[in-house]
Amino acid sequence: MNKRNIPFQTINWAKIPKTEHKGDSGTAFWQTVQFEGLRIRLVEYSKGYLADHWCKKGHIVHCLDGDFTSELIDGEKSVLTKGMTYVVTDELSSHRSSTENGVKLLIIDGDFLKFAENE
Repeated sequence: MNKRNIPFQTINWAKIPKTEHKGDSGTAFWQTVQFEGLRIRLVEYSKGYLADHWCKKGHIVHCLDGDFTSELIDGEKSVLTKGMTYVVTDELSSHRSSTENGVKLLIIDGDFLKFAENE
């Protein structure tokens, strides 16, 4: 079987350890499941969180609880609330997240979001 193939399985997030990632302010807590070419994370940003970098990576980000702002490097801002999702390809839009009150997100990224040149 190809190592990129993922057989059916469940993820019990309660058993996935949390890692701590400091922002410019606040903290992000990640629970990560890694497959070949695919990363799935349950991420919580504390109150007052502001990312410490501009991210160029592609993601699918779904807001599970709370709200947050996704800011693009050109100054454009989008507020996402519970039930909303954003999608972006690698290298297309440098972005960073912030939240006043805290948020819980499901974030999926991987090789399928790599930038593709025009054919």
